[in-house]
Amino acid sequence: MTLLLTLDDGSIQRKLAEAVDQARAAVLEDAGAEQVGAHVGVDSEDAVSASHLFEAIVTGYRGWRWSVTVALAGEDEPVTVSEVVLIPGPDARVAPAWVPWDRRVQAGDLGVGDIFPVEKDDPRLAPAYLESDDPAVEAVAKETGLGRVHVLSRHGRLDAAARWHGGEFGPRSDMARSAPDVCGSCGFFVSLAGSLSAAFGACTNDISPADGHVVDVEYGCGAHSEIEVEVTSSVPVAELVYDDSLMDFEPVPEQETPAEPEPAEATVVDESEAPVAEVPETAEVQPEVEPEAVDPAVEQATAEPETVVEAQAEAESASEH
Repeated sequence: MTLLLTLDDGSIQRKLAEAVDQARAAVLEDAGAEQVGAHVGVDSEDAVSASHLFEAIVTGYRGWRWSVTVALAGEDEPVTVSEVVLIPGPDARVAPAWVPWDRRVQAGDLGVGDIFPVEKDDPRLAPAYLESDDPAVEAVAKETGLGRVHVLSRHGRLDAAARWHGGEFGPRSDMARSAPDVCGSCGFFVSLAGSLSAAFGACTNDISPADGHVVDVEYGCGAHSEIEVEVTSSVPVAELVYDDSLMDFEPVPEQETPAEPEPAEATVVDESEAPVAEVPETAEVQPEVEPEAVDPAVEQATAEPETVVEAQAEAESASEH
């Protein structure tokens, strides 16, 4: 076989790739013709074997393929069939990778009545009689008749601290990043005992979403005990303010609408009886004319009769004398 691999010039792989009909005949022998589709490719397994792939038309196995592995023992030897199997294709739905049962359980999976035993050598636990670097653990270990067989080890404390720090109530959560202050300065924060007290505690504020949970000292929420909010209006308000809630309102009495006066009847006036207004005459201005010489005879003729009589009487009186 070593000599065959050394002297191969590609003819063996070419001969294996050309064995499509032989591979189809092998899969048809195991599955019916209605379950075998078109040839979709060939994969090289090693220097003397290759696998031909055919579409699998099998109910419940969408995206799967028939794989027929063929091999060649030598250049002058015939191609033989090694196995026929059904394998998933790139688009096939397959089950997730197998995980041991004790590693499948996640936080929140444990229900009422469920039992989840720990491993015999769980690194998170240590015998209670061993001293550790945690003063709280040492104090518990020295108590008599407590009945605790195991206590939290250093590995267990670090594992819990990393989980809590990066969890929902850690400093990187959305709530903590938008909080006005941190839990370490909140009056509702109760520190844990031992070495974990430097970084963790319990929340006792029933308004907070972390009530009853272990929180990081750098976690925070809007229910911090020292937050004071100045309640002022964002809109400028004038100094004179009327409180509508204390004002008395009285309805305005309805006023009677005055009746419109009836139009007066037109009075017919007789024009013959109506007084005629006197229209003042307009004085005509005569142009000034120089007096002309008047003949005495004409003047005497035009004089008034009384003047003529008086003139004649004076003339007769003068003649008698």
